Amino acid sequence: MPQLGETVTEGTITAWCKHVGDPIEVDEALFEVSTEKVDTEVPSAVPGFLRAILVPEGDTVPIGTPVAIVTATADEPFDAEEAEPASVEAAVALAEEPAVAGAAASASAPAASTPARPPARPRPTGGSGAVLTPIVRRLLDEHGLTEDAVVGSGRDGRVTRADVLAAAAQRHAAPSNGHGATPAAPAAASGMPDGLTAADLAARLVPSAAPVADDDEVLDLSRARLATAEHMMRSLATSAHALVATAVDYVDIDRVRRNAGLSYLPFVARAVIEALHNRPHLNASVGDGQLIVHRAIHLGIAVDVADEALVVPVVHDADRLRLPALADAIADVAERTRRRRVTTGELTGGTFTITNVGASGTLVTAPIISQPQVAILSTDGVKMQPVAVRTAGGDWATAVHPVGNLCLSFDHRAVDGAYAASFLADVRELLETRDWAEEVRRP
Repeated sequence: MPQLGETVTEGTITAWCKHVGDPIEVDEALFEVSTEKVDTEVPSAVPGFLRAILVPEGDTVPIGTPVAIVTATADEPFDAEEAEPASVEAAVALAEEPAVAGAAASASAPAASTPARPPARPRPTGGSGAVLTPIVRRLLDEHGLTEDAVVGSGRDGRVTRADVLAAAAQRHAAPSNGHGATPAAPAAASGMPDGLTAADLAARLVPSAAPVADDDEVLDLSRARLATAEHMMRSLATSAHALVATAVDYVDIDRVRRNAGLSYLPFVARAVIEALHNRPHLNASVGDGQLIVHRAIHLGIAVDVADEALVVPVVHDADRLRLPALADAIADVAERTRRRRVTTGELTGGTFTITNVGASGTLVTAPIISQPQVAILSTDGVKMQPVAVRTAGGDWATAVHPVGNLCLSFDHRAVDGAYAASFLADVRELLETRDWAEEVRRP
């Protein structure tokens, strides 16, 4: 199982794209995998023949676990037992070794040679005898649960993160008031329920005491949806979210973009990059009592994948790209994300994020910050609106222009409102006054 993101510790094989005995070309899809970050296809790093499948569809295994055997020829001898890890504990240990995980990431699929056996580490087990993955152990600790208190649905009864969240939801669900409804939890002044962690709040997104009518449709939350819920609730509990918004007159950009065949998004992205050079504290991360200001601008673009998950691929070193190249890079990474062809390196390292929800005609959006970043900008719908404009004689007149809002959610721990508002004003000024036709013509 290859490394599929900096914080991903396990993956579930959802489908094999090849059958045992099939020939495989380099970069040809080998299997589909689902993680807490993204569902994607994993290509083969080597040519050859698929000789054995070690992890069947539906099984979840730690990063670094051998999942298949690929040999150079169709009849090359191999030993399937030797290809398996020395133990599940060893596979977990492999997933926690950064150097080994990095090596796994460089080979998207197992090579023909037998993988080396990493040294086994003792890992805590519960009643099922199955080893807990790092993320499951962390969730158990955060919720104050033991493995014995959770019913495992994974292979050999192993407890998965979804099992922990479900158990936590059961534990924290408020008692019924006797009328089939659950009373609301008291809210603190911050808007967060008092005394609960972010993980507790995420668990409440999968309540077990909700009433179900006969004509209701009950759908299981996907791994991606559960992970998104948890990450968003963690962000709300971590950052001091605040919002500023401004209206932008796109009349000059509208002429240029139509001629160039572009949307508004790359113009906004280019203006954001320029404004971040003047307000670098928004291109930053919050550490332990520190603000880590990043020199390079790695721009995350939130992408909806088939209404199932929100994925944020990253255009690395976006500040080195002029408008045409930036537009191409954004369109390319967004399209490959929707087709589940994005690489693991393109899902990490973002320093600032843009979410483009304006296509749905939104008016004002308050996006949630992608941790550990300190800001995220939303582009809302652009509509024809009456605006006041100066005439050649200096008088005011009314005209109809394309106008849309930009909304910035920022972490008040990192900057104050004046700093965030100044950044947004810079973005607006760039969009309204820059000679965009000249930049489109530049190579």
